[in-house]
Parts: sequence; C-alpha cells; structure tokens
Amino acid sequence: MSFWWFWAQPPVVEEALDEDLPKIADIHAASFPNKWNSEELARMKAQEGVAILVARRASPYGTRAPLGFLILRTVADEAEVITIAVHPRQRGRGIGKKLMEAGLFRLYGERCSHLFLEVDAANNAALLLYRSLGFKQVGQRKGYYSESGGDGTALVMRIDLR
Repeated sequence: MSFWWFWAQPPVVEEALDEDLPKIADIHAASFPNKWNSEELARMKAQEGVAILVARRASPYGTRAPLGFLILRTVADEAEVITIAVHPRQRGRGIGKKLMEAGLFRLYGERCSHLFLEVDAANNAALLLYRSLGFKQVGQRKGYYSESGGDGTALVMRIDLR
C-alpha cells in the first residue's frame, strides 16, 4: 500500500493554541540567534491585535505539532509581520508561503491597508518569497541585523492590501 497522498497534502494553517507555544519557541530558537521562550510568546499572544498562525500537516494521522509559524500585529488599518519561521527540516516545501498567504487573507478580511515587514538583505530565500507575493521595498536600515551573513542591512518591505 502506498501513502504518497499522505505526504502530498499541503499544510493546514490555523490559529496557534496555547499548547503550541513551546514548539513555536523551539522553531524560533532553531531559526534565530535571539530566542523567545514560551512565556514571552504567551505574553505576545495575549496582546491586542496580535495573531499567531501555525502550519500543521493536513493529515489527521500525522503529528499536529507546528511545522512553522507567523506572528502578525495589527494597529488601526496597518499590520506588520513580527516574525515568521519554518522548522529547518521543513524548509523549501512552501510552508512559509502558505503561512504568508493565510496571513494576507486574514488581513484583507480585516480591511487592513498595508502589511509591512523587515527582512535581512542577505536572506535570499525570504526575499524571493516576499517579492513573489507582491511586497515592494520601501526602505532600509543599515546594521540592523547583528548576526547577519551580510552587512546587516534590513530591508523594509510593504504590500498594499487595498
């Protein structure tokens, strides 16, 4: 019996649950030098205007543990990506794109005008993703990322939702 269909299912994106926070903290620690623990994530999740989305395997027979996550903050009619990360073993499978599309869909439904983010200019995979979704560079911050593989420049990007 072949289970090819099991692995071919795209991930499901949904609101993070409190019990997801330790796994989200693990993914964050594996992705960034400045680690956030589950208590910090819980405080962030409790803030007004903050949404944490997680991507999970679609199959009810697989693990329900998060494969990646996206944290958004909305203020008035603008929003920003606080952070996005995919577990290192799951990268390159479209999970980040699925998370960003779900976030954009949510913000569009909330009638947000713009979504902003900052990305390391040396992070080519992220830049490719954001540009494919329609983000445009609107600014830069020199020396923002101290642990960068490049010169530490952060690119400020925006997508217009209306």
